[in-house]
Amino acid sequence: MTLLLFVLVILAWGFSWFAIKLQLGSVPPEVAIFHRFVLAAALLGLGLAVTRRFRPARLAQHRRFAVLGATLFGLNFLLIYFATQHVASGVVSVVFTAATIFNAVNQWIFFGVRPQARVIVGAACGMSGIGLLFASEWAGVAGRPESALGIVLALGGTYAFSLGNLASVRAAADGTDLPNVTLRGMCWGAFFLGTFALLRGQNFAPELSWRYLGGLVYLAVPGSILGFLAYLALVARSGPARAAYVTVLFPLVALTVSTLAEGYVWTASAIIGLPLILAGNLVIFARLPGRQATSA
Repeated sequence: MTLLLFVLVILAWGFSWFAIKLQLGSVPPEVAIFHRFVLAAALLGLGLAVTRRFRPARLAQHRRFAVLGATLFGLNFLLIYFATQHVASGVVSVVFTAATIFNAVNQWIFFGVRPQARVIVGAACGMSGIGLLFASEWAGVAGRPESALGIVLALGGTYAFSLGNLASVRAAADGTDLPNVTLRGMCWGAFFLGTFALLRGQNFAPELSWRYLGGLVYLAVPGSILGFLAYLALVARSGPARAAYVTVLFPLVALTVSTLAEGYVWTASAIIGLPLILAGNLVIFARLPGRQATSA
């Protein structure tokens, strides 16, 4: 069962990057993400109600849920969606592995948890790999400024995701289970995204095409509900350190899809950079002999 959960999360999140690409087009990113989380929250809320796992929340709790929604389900996705307009979705997924590095830094800044030596080594390895992966984009920045913008947006979205990780810890600190925390976070994220779209005068009508609706359903169900619930089950069975290996492996799926469907071209520096990024994450999450593994 553990292996099945592991594979499910890798596939659900690995293919979600290309599904994001399918959503982009006539519908603005903020509206597309709004559609995604309205649908995901409705289905998740219905599932919790049917299984009698829905828990009411006090008004005071919503301050933490709002922060979670603004970071993890709002700004994170908004910047990631904008990034995929400029660079291949599989490349954005690799940038996303920098979340392990940002988590270590943010835990040090906000929680006073000093990173271990292996985290520093892994971070240095990962950042070197990211630099190599995007060497061609940086070299041609004068001719392709959109590539540099895509990289910056992807890093910004990843940092917002990291802040959302810390916000989720705060949101669940009173004992609220993660499915109910996630439901509230999705609702607040949809609220912020909807407000942002209204301020920009956007039309909320979806694109009535198989491409858009298919991407939307995939992102709402496997990408936002099934993948997350499977990940939680994996954490319960294997612990957070081992479960975190999915963030190392799902970019391999995303890059494979980008190569086949988006025409992503591998350069020599990219071929060297990808193993460095993966190695950096493996160093951070490795189970050390004779010591209990802990999450970064």
